[in-house]
Amino acid sequence: MKVLSVSSEVFPLVKTGGLADVAGALPIALKRFGVETKTLMPGYPAVMKAIRKPVARLQFDDLLGEPATVLEVEHEGIDILVLDAPAYYDRAGGPYLDATGRDYPDNWRRFAALSLAGAEIAAGLMPGWRPDLVHTHDWQSAMTSVYMRYYPTPELPSVLTIHNIAFQGQFGADVFPGLRLPPHAFATESIEYYGNIGFLKGGLQTAHAITTVSPSYAGEILTPEFGMGLQGVITSRIDSLHGIVNGIDTDVWNPSTDPVVHTHYNATTLKSRVENRTSIAEFFGLHNDNAPIFCIISRLTWQKGMDVIAATADQIVDMGGKLAILGSGDAALEGSLLAAAARHPGRIGVSIGYNEPMSHLMQAGSDAIIIPSRFEPCGLTQLYGLRYGCVPIVARTGGLNDTVIDANHAALAAKVATGIQFSPVTASGLLQAIRRALHLYADQKVWTQLQKQGMKSDVSWEKSAERYAALYSSLAPKGK
Repeated sequence: MKVLSVSSEVFPLVKTGGLADVAGALPIALKRFGVETKTLMPGYPAVMKAIRKPVARLQFDDLLGEPATVLEVEHEGIDILVLDAPAYYDRAGGPYLDATGRDYPDNWRRFAALSLAGAEIAAGLMPGWRPDLVHTHDWQSAMTSVYMRYYPTPELPSVLTIHNIAFQGQFGADVFPGLRLPPHAFATESIEYYGNIGFLKGGLQTAHAITTVSPSYAGEILTPEFGMGLQGVITSRIDSLHGIVNGIDTDVWNPSTDPVVHTHYNATTLKSRVENRTSIAEFFGLHNDNAPIFCIISRLTWQKGMDVIAATADQIVDMGGKLAILGSGDAALEGSLLAAAARHPGRIGVSIGYNEPMSHLMQAGSDAIIIPSRFEPCGLTQLYGLRYGCVPIVARTGGLNDTVIDANHAALAAKVATGIQFSPVTASGLLQAIRRALHLYADQKVWTQLQKQGMKSDVSWEKSAERYAALYSSLAPKGK
């Protein structure tokens, strides 16, 4: 089967969150199930700099008003189609935000162009290759299935994966003429959303199947609390909704071979983690004592519960813990966490920014990772924690709920517990979880069992890729 994946980011070329990890790892995992994937993505400056000897496969003289070229290249085992459109993507800022941290005002056109290019490739416009199915990701490529529906091309089956329904790609109705869709596409059964335009909403209405990145999240987005205004649309498509938990690339995330980890180890050599722990203490300026290191690797936002971390940091230190925090986001939260570090030198360390190598080392040396998200479609950092023996302390929501087995009395007795769950996401809820963690940590035999059980967890893409392959097969024309 041939699949065209359309994504706004793909690891290792460009990454702002978990979407990139999925778009990069899933095509590789699908190969063993006979699925050949080509992934279309924008030609951001970092992408154009990283690729080597691309081949021009398709030329657009007028892609929503600008010229563009589709380049094909293999990069670290992934077959990439790069949409080289300098007017849209050759910019000094990030994929979605300019250098001042504001949305590009033409994001609607930038990602509509990506989607339209995907629809044209789906229609067979690229010589020598045409997919049997199209897989889109989040609002940035959700318009692909909209264009597939309304353009005069044979329609292929399509799958839309929701990585985070909070980001919907909503724009004013005034941009509609620039999308070059027929007038009847501005309708409630398509992209019209309360008088404006919703890219994700259009994808939800036109894709043949909808997936979320965990079973729990599939149920949560049917409710007003988590559906973010789209719960009615999703409920109307409930027979096409599937929850498939994410996996991780277990070759990239492997504590026994990870090139950025100072000392390699496995489940039988956990004591070797101590040298990585020492390195973390040095980087974050923490006292190198026996107090547990609770790490946080996250966007510093309300959704991720970072306000609760800021509110409880002093008490976590008073209780005997240390905090190592890596991330960036809301300026006020950054300031609050930096202030907590200043109040507790040697007990709290904060590094503002994105640091992929350090995120690996933190998993390889910290005792536990705290993930207090108010909602979490899947989450990957808890999977990395399981893989690395860094015990996850997670809010009971979405994919966190699906992937971490709480260390309650029954689970501990059965030796199946892999972490600690808590609810609600409040200061008292988190502190109770920290107390439980400290109690378990005091008994190193029990803590080691938690680590080992977590490391046994199947966090690979194998089972999830098999489910995606089965879904593709159920949608594809017979004989494919």
